[in-house]
Amino acid sequence: MIDTPYLLFLGDAPDQLAAKVAQGIRDWRPDNVIGQLRMEGCGADVKVADMDLHAAKASGAKTLVIGVANRGGIISSAWKRILIEALSEGFDIASGLHNLLRDEADLVAVAHEYGRQLHDVRIPSVKYPIANGVKRSGKRCLAVGTDCSVGKMYTSLAMDKEMKARGLKSSFRATGQTGILVTGDGVPLDAVIADFMAGSIEYLTPDNDDDHWDMIEGQGSLFHVSYSGVTLALIHGGQPDALILSHEPTREHMRGLPTYDLPSLEALRDMALPLARIANPKAEVVGISVNTAAMGEDEALSYLDDVEKRMGLPTCDPFRQGAGKLCDALEAI
Repeated sequence: MIDTPYLLFLGDAPDQLAAKVAQGIRDWRPDNVIGQLRMEGCGADVKVADMDLHAAKASGAKTLVIGVANRGGIISSAWKRILIEALSEGFDIASGLHNLLRDEADLVAVAHEYGRQLHDVRIPSVKYPIANGVKRSGKRCLAVGTDCSVGKMYTSLAMDKEMKARGLKSSFRATGQTGILVTGDGVPLDAVIADFMAGSIEYLTPDNDDDHWDMIEGQGSLFHVSYSGVTLALIHGGQPDALILSHEPTREHMRGLPTYDLPSLEALRDMALPLARIANPKAEVVGISVNTAAMGEDEALSYLDDVEKRMGLPTCDPFRQGAGKLCDALEAI
């Protein structure tokens, strides 16, 4: 178990989206957060107290969480001084980066010297099976996106929260580093060997009560050439009964791919649904989730209304407005 509360390390994140791990923890587990530590030039801010290591330790923080998701998941050499100092100050360190803490000899040596723990949450802890495609009891909902980092995790967390508030059976199923740090459990899907990815999602979403919903955290995008494999594994391994289309309307291009335009919601619907029906012939697209964080209130409401009329599906920003419309759609299935 990772000890809480956390000091969120934003490092030298160039923008807000690069700090999405820290932002997700801040938004969904605020009671676990003491403050944030930012390096000079950091372009992100999750709106908690800025603290140095000494102040955070004095305030009760126990674990320094690397809250940055950079391309390739690399531990920057510029971070090392702070990470080593954190260990010597008595912090454990938790990270969801591909660059594992345990593979950094200097961090391992200092952690051993001071009796601290290094937590790599992106290491599969289970020997997952190969997917068999057998239909499972219970119901499953998956958010699929026009791009990476458009709000798929927020959509599933918001829907899970709303379903539970209604007294309905629901579980959020984490599939990435932020979701695992938020909930404490899940499958680090993009670190699973390719042949076992779909099987790991079958393992994560086993047979359940007929009226129970698994809210599966989405990853990547079918249209993103870097990360489409994890999306397809979720679609086939998850066997979703319901798909939620997720979109961020202010993007000028795919995240990290400046020569690739974002697909339309229609293109996403027409791509994802046939693939979902391979594993679950009864799969349906039931709603649309739009991340309107970069829009003003009036602009956001107008955009949501236009999309809902154009697509003929309930449309909302589930973090900004609540997930009621989307959960109504699930209850209607």
